[in-house]
Amino acid sequence: MKREFITKRLHPGKKPVEQTIEKKMTIVEGGKFPWIDLQNPDRSDVEKLAEKYHFNELNVEDCVTKFEIPKLDSYDDHIFFILHFPPLASKKVFPKYSQLSIFVGTDFLVTIHQGELKPLVDLVNSCAENSDPERKHRLMDRSTGTLLHEIIDVLVDDLMHTMRRIIANLDDIEDVVFDETKSVARSISLLRREINMLRRIVHAMKRIALEINKNVEKFSKKEESDLTLYFDDVIDHIDKVLDSLEESQETMEIYKDTDFMLSTEKTNKVLAVLTIIFTLAIPATVIGTFYGMNVNLPGGIEDGMTLLGPFSTFIFVILASAIPASIMFAYFRKLGWIG
Repeated sequence: MKREFITKRLHPGKKPVEQTIEKKMTIVEGGKFPWIDLQNPDRSDVEKLAEKYHFNELNVEDCVTKFEIPKLDSYDDHIFFILHFPPLASKKVFPKYSQLSIFVGTDFLVTIHQGELKPLVDLVNSCAENSDPERKHRLMDRSTGTLLHEIIDVLVDDLMHTMRRIIANLDDIEDVVFDETKSVARSISLLRREINMLRRIVHAMKRIALEINKNVEKFSKKEESDLTLYFDDVIDHIDKVLDSLEESQETMEIYKDTDFMLSTEKTNKVLAVLTIIFTLAIPATVIGTFYGMNVNLPGGIEDGMTLLGPFSTFIFVILASAIPASIMFAYFRKLGWIG
């Protein structure tokens, strides 16, 4: 196992960030073939393997490109494909997904990734350290097709855990979507974005898995059981994830519409209250406007109204404002506009 530490300059936003990344090459020797795992490799590392195993230079370019679309290229002696998997943390913005590149031949298997796929890293370490001899014997002493199935299987199983987390987040949103004191619009938007990203990843994964299933037989031994049955099981798991994503997307649309309707209803209630308050204040505004003018009006100061004492004019203005407002209030209440 070869380890190095390199410093890379990332650009997640406008401000560049320096990050120290572990560069590691692990070679697991088996009874039939070697498994070479490259974590955070440089182009030179991939080119050395390409020269040894005669990889296509375009595939080498795809390996060192972090954001390459999923694909599968089949050759006479090996196949090459790229898969995407969701990042470990849902709030992670850079990168948007983890990329795995795999070269598979009858006498070698090479995996290239950025070290963000914990199930794969754990599997590599388990075989390299021989912590589970029985498992290593089962994977490394048969064929590259068996090991390839195990790699894809553990990563797809990890997708099931991601789906459980999404379903748990859906349950949390359901608990607060009807609570008017809490805003869930941002949570809904973030979860919708994550579900859409997963749908794109899993749809491409299913397409690649179907292609692998058609080509895997040439990398298995005759005495082995039919590997297509095992890959059919992996495809079934991918279908389950897709079904769960479709259901989650439909649920998110319901929550989005519900939150929109409840927010609109709340806004309408606030506007209705403000409108009623403004309407009830119209008489006072009109009367106060007239009697605030510097002109002679009936009952004004110039007339000297003293019928109800020295504050007769003030009392007259209050009554002239309150009586129409009270009549409107009673009418609005009768119509049910005021609860």
